Amino acid sequence: MESVSVPPVRDRLTEAAAGFYARGRAASFDHGPGAAARLFRQALVRLEKVLEPGPEQIELQVRVLISLGAATAEVATTEAGLDYLETAERVLDQLPEHRELGLMATVQRAVVLMRAGRFAESLAVHDAVLPGIEAEFDDNRLALVRTLNNRALVHLNLNHPNAAQADLHRALELAQRHGHTRLEGKIRQNLGDYAQLIGDVPQALSSYEQAARILVTESPGSLPLIRLDRARALLTAGLADEAARALDEALPQLRANGSWQFLAEAEVARAAAALLEGDFALARKLASTARRRFLRRGNRTWTEIAGLARLRADVHRVLSTPDTRCPPRLPAALVEQAGRLAELGLRDEVAVARLLAVRLLLRRGETEEAAQVLTKVPRPQATTPIDHRMLFRLCRAELAVAEDRPRSALAQARAGLRELGMIRDRMGGLDLLCGTAVHGQELGRLAMRLVLRRARRNAAGARRMFAWLERTRAQVYRYEPLPVIEDPVLTRHITEMRHVQRTIQRARLDGEPVRALEQRYAELQREASRLGWYTSQWGRPRPVATPDEVVAALGDRVLLSLVPYNGQLYSLVVDRGTFRLLKLGPLEDIVETARQLHADLDALAPDHLPPMLAETVAGSARRRADKLDRLISAPLVKTLDDREIIIVPIGQLYAMPWGALPSLRGHPVSIAPSATAWITANRPAGHGPVLLTGGPGVPGAVGEVSKLRSVYPDARLVEGEEATSASVLSALEGAWMAHLVAHGAHEPANALFSRVELVDGPLFAHETTRLTQPPERVVLAACELAMSHIRPGEEALGFAGTLLASGSRTVIGAVARVGDRAAADTMADLHRRLSEGTSPAQALAEAVAVDPLRRPFVCLGAG
Repeated sequence: MESVSVPPVRDRLTEAAAGFYARGRAASFDHGPGAAARLFRQALVRLEKVLEPGPEQIELQVRVLISLGAATAEVATTEAGLDYLETAERVLDQLPEHRELGLMATVQRAVVLMRAGRFAESLAVHDAVLPGIEAEFDDNRLALVRTLNNRALVHLNLNHPNAAQADLHRALELAQRHGHTRLEGKIRQNLGDYAQLIGDVPQALSSYEQAARILVTESPGSLPLIRLDRARALLTAGLADEAARALDEALPQLRANGSWQFLAEAEVARAAAALLEGDFALARKLASTARRRFLRRGNRTWTEIAGLARLRADVHRVLSTPDTRCPPRLPAALVEQAGRLAELGLRDEVAVARLLAVRLLLRRGETEEAAQVLTKVPRPQATTPIDHRMLFRLCRAELAVAEDRPRSALAQARAGLRELGMIRDRMGGLDLLCGTAVHGQELGRLAMRLVLRRARRNAAGARRMFAWLERTRAQVYRYEPLPVIEDPVLTRHITEMRHVQRTIQRARLDGEPVRALEQRYAELQREASRLGWYTSQWGRPRPVATPDEVVAALGDRVLLSLVPYNGQLYSLVVDRGTFRLLKLGPLEDIVETARQLHADLDALAPDHLPPMLAETVAGSARRRADKLDRLISAPLVKTLDDREIIIVPIGQLYAMPWGALPSLRGHPVSIAPSATAWITANRPAGHGPVLLTGGPGVPGAVGEVSKLRSVYPDARLVEGEEATSASVLSALEGAWMAHLVAHGAHEPANALFSRVELVDGPLFAHETTRLTQPPERVVLAACELAMSHIRPGEEALGFAGTLLASGSRTVIGAVARVGDRAAADTMADLHRRLSEGTSPAQALAEAVAVDPLRRPFVCLGAG
C-alpha cells in the first residue's frame, strides 16, 4: 500500500494563517475593520501554535500584527492598536533583514495616529518615513501611493490645503500610471475633501461621484464613507434634509462594518443636520452618543469635537425661543470647551465655542464679558467654513446692537451677506445655490430688525429697508443661467425615472402592486438630484436691484414686499417713487387662514361636487377670503386704482390665491420672488412661435388645444402620441408662448422633480433648466404647478419657479387643485384676452374674476 504524504503541522498552520491574513486584508481594504480584526486574530492563533517558527512564520506574524494594530485601533481603542504595532516591532528584532516590514509598521503607526486625531504626531511620522518608502519600494509604487494619500489626509486635517493638493496629485498620477484602480478611487474621494476645504462644494461633490463610480466595484465598503463626506459638503451648502438622508443610509452600514470611528463621525455630522433642521433634541442625543464612542476609543480630538456639537444643540435650543432663560453654566461650559479645543490646535472649533459663548452672554445682558470673549476669537481664514464666518459676523453685529452701535451692526451684516454671496456665486446646481441662504438667515433677520425700526418712522428708513430686503431675498432668481453641460449618466437616470413613473401609473390602473417601483423611482430621484448638484454651474450673478432701479422699472405700477416682524405682517409699498411701511395683521392668523382657504379651494375643485356640499365649502372659502382681505389687501387697494400690483410674498404665502380676495378681484396682480427677479423678468418681449400641447388623461385636453388653434392659427400643435417629453422639451426651446394642458404634480420633497405628465411619462422641472431659450410666457393649465417648495431665504422652487429661474418672463399656473371644466373655461377666457393684446396679469385677473374660488390661478414673474 502506497503511503500518503502528510504536510508538516507547521506548514498546515502557516497556510491556514496566511489564508486568514489574506481574507482579513481584503476585509480591511473594503472598510470592514470588525471582520478584519477577527480574521487577523484567527491568523495569530494559528501562528502561535507553531512550535519552532522560522523566518517565514515570523515575517507573517509581523504582517498580521501590523494589520491587526490598524483594525483594532478602529474597532477598539487607539492604544490597543498601538500596542499591537509595538509588539510587531519587537518581533521584528528576530529577523536579520526587516527594513521593509519596519517601514510598513511605521506607516501604519502614522495612520493610527491620524485616525486618533493626533495630526501633528502623524505628520511628523509620515514626513520621517516617506524618504525610506521612496527608496525601499522603488519597484512597487503601491506603498508610496498609499503613504502620499494618507499624508494628504493629515494635511487636510491640519488645514494645509496646498500641501494636501500636492500629495494627492502626485498620488493620483502614480496610481493611474501603475494601474492601482482602487487607490485611484480613494484618492479621488480625498480630492473631494480638499475641494470641500477650499470651499468648492460642486467640485467636492463631483470628486465624490467619481470616487463612487470606481469604488462601487473595487471597494463597496467605501461607499458609506463617501456618503459621509458628501453629507458634510451638503451641510456646507445648507442642504440639511439631503445630508440627513445620506447619513441615514450610511449609519447602519458603518455600524454593520464595525467602523466605530467613522460611525461616530457620521453621528456628529447627523447632529449638525438635525441642528439645521431645528431638531435640537435629536442633535444633542446624536452628539452625546458620538462623544461616548470617542471616549471609549481614547480619541481625545474627536471627543472634544463631539462635545462642542452637544453644546451647540443646547445653545440653539436656548436661542431659538426668546423667552428661554440662559443658565450661567452654559457660556462657562463653552469657554472651558474652547480651552480644551485650543490645546488640540482646533482653531475653527475654538472660534465657534467662543462665539456661541458670546451670543449667550449677550442674551444674559453681560455685554462687557461678551466683548472680552470676542476679542479672543481669531479672524476667519481663507479655509474657514461659511457657517463659521457667518457666526463671526453675527456675533460682532449682536455686540454692536447691545452697545447701541446700529451702524456698526449693519456694516457687519452687509459684509457677512457679501461674503455669503461670494460663496453662493461658486455653487453649481440650483439646489446648492438655494440652500446656501440658510447660513445668512439670522444675520439677515438682525439687519431687518434694525432697519424696520427706522422704516416705521420715515420714508428714508423705508427706502433703506427695501434695499436690505433685496439683499436677503430669493437670490437664485438674479442669476443668468449658463449653458448646461450634458451629463450622460444624469440623462439616463431621468429617462429611467420617466419610464418608471409611467409604469407606476399603468400598474395602479390595473390594480397591481407598485411599492417596488416607487422605491426604484425614489432611488433614481436621489441619484439624479446628486448629479444635478455639479453637472454644470447654474449661472452668472447679476447685481441686486437698487431702489432707484426698481422705481424706474415700476413706472405706474405698485410693488408690495411683505415682511414678517415680531408676530406681525408688514408691507413695504413702493409707489411712484415713494417708500412706506404699512402694518397689516397678525402673522400667525394670516398664515393659518391662508392655509384653510387653500384647503377649501382643493375641496371645491371637483367638477361634479354635490350642490349642497359645494355651497357649504364655498361659503367657508368666502369667509376666509373675506378675512384675509381685511387683514392684507383692503388697506392697500383703496389708493391703487386699476394699476398693476407686484407682490413679493413671504414663504408661507406663496400659495395664496390672490384673485380670490374680494379687493383684488379683477385686479392685475403679479407674484415675484423679489424685486430684482421681477426686473429681470420685465424685459422687452421677444418673438417666436406659440406652442400648444395636450397631455394624456385630461378630459377635453385635445379639444381645448384645438380650440386655441382658432386663437393662434400659426401655433405649433403637439398632442396625442406626439406629446412626448423629448418633443415637448424641444418645442419649448425659443417659443414666445407655451400652453401646456396636462396633469401635473408638485414634488415638495424635491421641487426640481415637479412634473407634467406626457405620453411617455413625466417632463421634469429639472429638464427645463437645459433650455437655452426658455419660452417667454408659459401657461400651465394643470393642478398645483404654480406651487413652490420654500427654502431658507424665501427661495421658491417648483415647476413654475424653475422656469422663471431659467429665464421665462411670465408663468401662469394654479396654486390649488382645479377642476378640468374650470381649467378649460379659464384658459379660453385667458387666451381670448391675451390674443387681443391684454397683458398677462390683466388677462388672468379678468378670467379669474368670473369664478375666483374655482379658478385659483396666479401670474408669476412679470405680468
